[in-house]
Amino acid sequence: MNLFELAPEYIRAIQPYQPGKPISELVRDLGLDKNEVIKLASNENPLGTSPLAREAMIQALSESARYPDGSGFELKVALSDRLGVSAEQIVLGNGSNDVLELASRIFLRPGTSAIYSQYAFAIYPLLVQAAGARGITVPARNYGHDLEAMLDAITPETRIIFIANPNNPTGTLCDARDLLRFIERVSPDVLVILDQAYDEYLPEANKTNSVAWLKNFQNLVITHTFSKAYGLASVRVGFALAHADIANLMNRIRQPFNVNSIGLAAAQAALDDVEFVKLSYMTNRTGMQRMIAGLDRLGVGFIPSFGNFVSIQIDGHQADTLKIYKSLLQQGVIVRPLGNYGMPNHLRVTIGIEEENKRFLYALEQALKESD
Repeated sequence: MNLFELAPEYIRAIQPYQPGKPISELVRDLGLDKNEVIKLASNENPLGTSPLAREAMIQALSESARYPDGSGFELKVALSDRLGVSAEQIVLGNGSNDVLELASRIFLRPGTSAIYSQYAFAIYPLLVQAAGARGITVPARNYGHDLEAMLDAITPETRIIFIANPNNPTGTLCDARDLLRFIERVSPDVLVILDQAYDEYLPEANKTNSVAWLKNFQNLVITHTFSKAYGLASVRVGFALAHADIANLMNRIRQPFNVNSIGLAAAQAALDDVEFVKLSYMTNRTGMQRMIAGLDRLGVGFIPSFGNFVSIQIDGHQADTLKIYKSLLQQGVIVRPLGNYGMPNHLRVTIGIEEENKRFLYALEQALKESD
C-alpha cells in the first residue's frame, strides 16, 4: 500500500477546482498575441485595481521583509467602523474561500451533512467533501435557490447551509424578506453561511441588510471579498462577519499570517476608495444592459443576473457549446464553460469595459455563424 492509498477515500475522490483559463495559457496553446486576448472568464474587475489600493501596495512593499500583522488589526478597525460590528466579530481570510473553509472545518466532519443549491458555487461541495461530510444538493428553482426546499432538506445531521446571494454562476438573487424568513426558520444549531461576494454590484433596492441580522442569529456567518468590485483578486483578501463566539472559533484555526501585508494595506485603502467602487458598479450596470441588448439581437438566451457576469445558453447539444467556446478562444476571447456546474449548454461571461463587451459579442456572432 502506498501513501496515496492511506489518505481518506473522500480526499482521494476530490476533483480539484478548475479556475478560468489564464491569458498566458491561451497564448501558449494558440500562439496568440497577449495584447489581443481578453479574459471574461473569472468575474474580475475590468477597471483593474483601486488607485488608492495600488498606492498602498507600493508603500507596503518596503516592509516585505517583515511578517504581516497576524491579527489584521487596522483592517478590522476599518471594517468595524464601516459595517458597525465589533472587531471580535470579524475573521480575515486569504480570499473569502479561506473563511468559508474555516467554518467548514469547524462544523463538518464524517457523519454530518451540509446543504447547498444546485448550480451554486463549486467551492461548497469541495469543502464538504474535504471534511468527509455528506453534501445535499437541493434542486434549483429557475436556476436560483429554492429556500423552501432547502428547509425541507435539513436533517438531524445537517450542520451548515450555504447560500450565495447573488449566486455564482447563475447570477440569481434571493429576496431579502424571503431570506430573513428562511433564517428565522432554520434551527439555531445549523450554521447559515451567506456568501455575498457580489454584493457591491447590487442596486440599493436589492441589497440585504444582513449585518443587522447578526444581532439576532448566532448561527449566521456572512462572507465578503475584496476580489471583485475592489479589484484585488490577486492579493487574496476576504472576510467573514459572525457572532463573536463563532468568529473566535474561526480565528483559532486560521493560519497565523493568512493575509499578507500587501493585501492588508490594499484592502484598507480600497475601503476608502468609494469613487472607484461606485465607478465599478456603474460600469457593470451599463455594460450589463448593453450585453443583454447584444444577446437579444443575436437571439441568444441568458439567465438574468445580479452579478458582474451573465450566463448564456447555447441551443443544441453540449458539443455545440464546446464548439462555440473553442471558437471564442481562437478569436482571443476567454469565457467560462459551465459543464462542471451541471450546465453543459451554458457559458459564463464576465461584464467587461465597453470595448471588451463589443469584442465578445462580435466574436460570439462569428462563432454562431461558424456553427450553423
